[in-house]
Amino acid sequence: MIAVTTTTIAAPRSPRRLRGRTNTELYAWLFMRVSGVFLIVLVFGHLFVNLMVGEGINALDFAFVAGKWADPLWQVWDLLMLWLAMIHGTNGLRTVINDYAERDQVRMWLKMLLYVAAAFTIILGTLVIFTFDPCPAEAAAELLPSFCPGA
Repeated sequence: MIAVTTTTIAAPRSPRRLRGRTNTELYAWLFMRVSGVFLIVLVFGHLFVNLMVGEGINALDFAFVAGKWADPLWQVWDLLMLWLAMIHGTNGLRTVINDYAERDQVRMWLKMLLYVAAAFTIILGTLVIFTFDPCPAEAAAELLPSFCPGA
């Protein structure tokens, strides 16, 4: 005859969390890849227009930026570049914080500080892009773009 022995498995030392599973990390990983491709296009397009087209780096001044931001295409271009770069970088730093901050409280405060800084930068940058006045009243006429009155 064969003897049958039963073994019992000890209960886990800490209770399991019974939260629902989400795919947040999968979506964050996917976002990093997709936004990275878009950022490459946006940044190299930005550099090409600013440094290669026209007079190159010698033409970069207030009038150049004012002329660019007078066109809605370049406002949206720069806005996309700002938003994607900030969210991409914030997501990357969030991953670094999760990997290297050992205590839960430290991790939580570092991520809060990161999110506040990212939100502040995105809001401030968006305001600058859309409230930029290309024809300030007190500016010298030689610094103003050609489409401003008195330039």
